[in-house]
Amino acid sequence: MKYKCHICGEIFEIPSGEEVICPLCYASGDVIEKLDDEIKELPVGDKSAVYNIGYGLYVITSNDGKKDNGMICNTVVQLTSDPMRVLVSINKANYTHDVVKETRLLNVCPISESAPFSVFERFGFKSGRDTDKFDGCAFLRSENELAVPTENVNSYMSLWVESYQEVGTHGIFICLLTESGKLNNEPTMSYAYYHANVKPKKKPTKKQGFVCKICGWEYEGETLPDDIVCPICKHGAADFEPIK
Repeated sequence: MKYKCHICGEIFEIPSGEEVICPLCYASGDVIEKLDDEIKELPVGDKSAVYNIGYGLYVITSNDGKKDNGMICNTVVQLTSDPMRVLVSINKANYTHDVVKETRLLNVCPISESAPFSVFERFGFKSGRDTDKFDGCAFLRSENELAVPTENVNSYMSLWVESYQEVGTHGIFICLLTESGKLNNEPTMSYAYYHANVKPKKKPTKKQGFVCKICGWEYEGETLPDDIVCPICKHGAADFEPIK
């Protein structure tokens, strides 16, 4: 249970059944107020609730016939087990979307929890249209001839696109698993872990503008355009917040 001391202002918790004494000033009795933690009305209108959906982080590899490509994706879901089907959602503004739609081949490589931020700089903050993302990156090829990074991922899944559907800003690929393997036993990095432990913390700034909550890109200006699209991660205005 939560309590507030009206002598020193301390808010503290005491297990039910134990004597209630402020741990800071040791006051007790009538100066201690029991706080009501019960939710009596559901909050509404806060779209940030969708950020509580759990996500993993993955390197999606493909090949346009000239060079290997890779991107960071956070939406990969197993749909069925027999046969094994996997759903992958990719922003239509990403080059990987066009390559996978054309070739119908991709590899999904879960990122290990110990992976450094440089993995996200390599595969997430550049476009494969004009960058060789595998330059200097150690990799092997799976049976579908696509690249599999041999560092900072824990496994790989080779997929063949069975069907495709456009859903607003994204393309949904329903895929059949053709090959897979584990590289190590490290846990897969979650989206929440990335933000808490891997993504560099923003330094204090007095700039006026907005920052992308996904990748940290900043837009300077008093107002945020409704149609803005982050040039780094391709997310829209809903994923920006004022620079604090």
